[in-house]
Amino acid sequence: MPVLDAAKGIMRSDGNLNQWSDNYPSREAILFDIQRGGGFVIEDDGRIIGYFAFLPSPEPTYDYIEGKWLDDELPYHVIHRIASYPEVHGVFSDIMEFCFSKDPNIRIDTHRDNSIMRHNIAKHGFTYCGIIYLASGDERLAFQKILNSRSR
Repeated sequence: MPVLDAAKGIMRSDGNLNQWSDNYPSREAILFDIQRGGGFVIEDDGRIIGYFAFLPSPEPTYDYIEGKWLDDELPYHVIHRIASYPEVHGVFSDIMEFCFSKDPNIRIDTHRDNSIMRHNIAKHGFTYCGIIYLASGDERLAFQKILNSRSR
């Protein structure tokens, strides 16, 4: 998907040289998201302008955290692999609106060097919970947000 390559370009131009290196996210990862019912594209006038995965718990890489989740008992959804074109704005907000309409308890993680993602996560009221580790051993900053019934 060209939108994934565009997202990699945004990361590199922002100094994030280590996230999404090589062939990640692979075609197989995207197909797996779709097979699980959690791979979504964002379109504008028939053109794909974004992609994200929205997957139900449990997320194996979230089993261990150096820190503490806001709630470790409720089911949650996780957002992975957010991508968009550099000239498109508001995609993160659109994704949050969609995801929180489906589940009030969401977790997300990002690479330490991904300043754009960290900015968006903070802007949307997520709480930093600690560090998680991918299967590769790479660390990620982990966040969670739980809406109460009045803020939906």
